[in-house]
Amino acid sequence: MVDTMALLPPFIRASRTPPYLTGGLPADNEVLLDAPDDRLGPALVAAGQGAYGRAAEVLAATRESAAWELRDRYVRRLSAFARSRPEWYDAWRAEAPYDPDQLLLAAQLAVDRVWDSPARAELLREVSPLITAAARGDDRDPVPWRIALDHARGSQAGHVYFGELWEASLSRAPLHYGCHVAALRYLATSWRGSYRECFDFADRAAQDAPSGSLIQALPARAALACLTEGGGTAVPRERLDAAADRAIELSATFAVADLWPAEVRNKLVYVLVRLGRWTDALEQLRMIGAYATSFPWGRESEDPLGRFLEVREEVRRHALIHPRSEHGGRVRSGGH
Repeated sequence: MVDTMALLPPFIRASRTPPYLTGGLPADNEVLLDAPDDRLGPALVAAGQGAYGRAAEVLAATRESAAWELRDRYVRRLSAFARSRPEWYDAWRAEAPYDPDQLLLAAQLAVDRVWDSPARAELLREVSPLITAAARGDDRDPVPWRIALDHARGSQAGHVYFGELWEASLSRAPLHYGCHVAALRYLATSWRGSYRECFDFADRAAQDAPSGSLIQALPARAALACLTEGGGTAVPRERLDAAADRAIELSATFAVADLWPAEVRNKLVYVLVRLGRWTDALEQLRMIGAYATSFPWGRESEDPLGRFLEVREEVRRHALIHPRSEHGGRVRSGGH
């Protein structure tokens, strides 16, 4: 009998939590890394067994229901799985070459495969036809345009072309968080560290979005880039705090230990730690519950779950054991 759990990424690590851990946080050995939801999980297990049917069903359901944010997340996760276990995807492509969901995955996978290459800009130009094919698969779908925005950043495309892609994505889903993040990252790259302009873009988008939209977290995403890429002095502290406060308000609209906002909350904790806001960071860790995500912790460690647990313990120590030490600043271990 196949051990289906062995086919999934190693979500769980051995417990390293000291017995005196308090603060309403789950034990170390209860924390999961990049846990799939109850739809994606079975699709990954089936893919590990070489079958693509469940993955096809999952992506088709998101397209038919216009669940574009879910579709974006699922195609990223399926692409990551296909990079190491491609047999199921190769079978899908061979048997359904014109399936719009397979075409979308083909575009994402092609971009992912060349992204870390020194020749990325040149190699990405060869990927363009796959993105075009994905966009033609369903004209309503904004996810191919998010991929196109990532492609524009990686291939160092000019602003005019970027603007055309951005308008095309907005016409399909004006509140699609993935496209906004892709645009923010393109602008941060093309403006060569002009973080004030990036914040302006993020703030305008958040102001125009409804209160429960993930786009409310976009300024915190800009703050993360600013704090981790050497732009911390380019933006006033008050603006960084305001971005974090907006994301805290968004987090409060979701249930505790909800898998859906887990990545937003993980990024928010990263920002709060860099700002030295230990009590706020501890509250967000309680909201996260058992759901750690590779991003942003994988930025500074090859073991993102281990890094998450280290930072979590440091936050707990500052907020609970030494509460008077909360006066602003940065966590010092591991490059924070």
